Amino acid sequence: MGALDQQEMNKKIKEGEKVVKREKRKKMKEGYVSFWADFKAFITKGNVLDMAVAVVVASAFNAIVNGLVKNIITPFVTYLTSGVSIDEWEIVLRPEEIVDGVVTTTKIAISYGLWLQAIVDFIIIAFSVFVVVRVIRKTERRLKAKEIAEKEAAAAKKKAEDDAAAAAKAAADAEAAAEKQRIEDEFYANVKEQSELLRAILEQVKK
Repeated sequence: MGALDQQEMNKKIKEGEKVVKREKRKKMKEGYVSFWADFKAFITKGNVLDMAVAVVVASAFNAIVNGLVKNIITPFVTYLTSGVSIDEWEIVLRPEEIVDGVVTTTKIAISYGLWLQAIVDFIIIAFSVFVVVRVIRKTERRLKAKEIAEKEAAAAKKKAEDDAAAAAKAAADAEAAAEKQRIEDEFYANVKEQSELLRAILEQVKK
């Protein structure tokens, strides 16, 4: 192989490599998704929107439950306990000591009222969620029952229509068969009558 042939081959190899690199860059560019386009696709997905709606509803529901505990249940319990709120219930192990306005000994207490308050909050929230879920499920069951009843009614109506159509077709087929039989009977009767007439004519001719 001469020097010129070698140079020509090297040139073609380099051109081929350039073409391959261009194709790779083109494919990478076509498959590339910008940051904002990817973010837009992410936030517009159904599950993300559903999650956002669930967070908003949960926040509103939490505010309702907190209002129930704080504004209704807690004042009622405080009234029954002579003005002491649940979260203030505690067992003092060591009282606080103040000398000349300065706290010399900090108070040590078991704040079981806060624990009871958390239990009350949990029970109320659990009960509220249970009621909401029960209402939703009951509504879903009613809707499903209604949907099933509508489907069954539609299926029964369709079956009745199909049965009526089948009965009408059977009646039409029977009528068509009867008409065909009548025509065949008339045809054979005419043939028989003509045959007897021809036989009578032949007998007259023989005489």
